[in-house]
Amino acid sequence: MEVYVKLKQVGKDIILAICDAELLGKTLQEDKIIFKVKDEFYNGGKTTVDDAVGMIKNATIVNLVGKCCVEKAIQNGYVHPDAILSIEGIPHAQIMKI
Repeated sequence: MEVYVKLKQVGKDIILAICDAELLGKTLQEDKIIFKVKDEFYNGGKTTVDDAVGMIKNATIVNLVGKCCVEKAIQNGYVHPDAILSIEGIPHAQIMKI
């Protein structure tokens, strides 16, 4: 499975954004939540979900959107299943390393 990833340094933080490829450019909406999977935030290039999730170890802030990437992050112990927000049935998770 391919995903889009973007890595960006902001101050001393390394921000990693990962989204399943088919979600790029979509807007998810549920109740009062409007979540835009913006090209400028997520699109730093395509890679495999395994490579993308492997990048989490070097990031301080991670934003994940999509069933494939969130499930892989859970399998690798980065995300607890209870910490997932579902928007239109699409899982979203965030990781902050302090």
